[in-house]
Amino acid sequence: MAWDATIAGMGVQATATPRREVAAAFALLSALVLALPGCAGLEAARLYARGTRALDSGDVARAVADLEAAAALRPDRSEIRNHLGLAYRAAGRPEDAGRAFRDALRLDCGNRAARHNLAVLERTPNPGVP
Repeated sequence: MAWDATIAGMGVQATATPRREVAAAFALLSALVLALPGCAGLEAARLYARGTRALDSGDVARAVADLEAAAALRPDRSEIRNHLGLAYRAAGRPEDAGRAFRDALRLDCGNRAARHNLAVLERTPNPGVP
């Protein structure tokens, strides 16, 4: 099952990979973070993984809190900003979601998931509202 099918049917993408590939990506991310100096990178990776799991399981408040904390520790990571945008959108905060997706693209103009998510948000800023 792809992530775009798991985020409350909103047509958004975290990544375009099956869950097992996402789990492998988190493992790789955690391993790469260990190479970073200091503890901030490791803590950010932990918060990012936990926030992403919370988002996937529908715990939006936990997702927002964890992903905001991860973004504060690693403001240079596009993927954290993209997932934060997904959490904001799920929380009914479309303005914050748009800002997070644009931040993700500013950090990495090649982030296709953030580009897709911003386009979806701009088409349907309030999912579930007719």
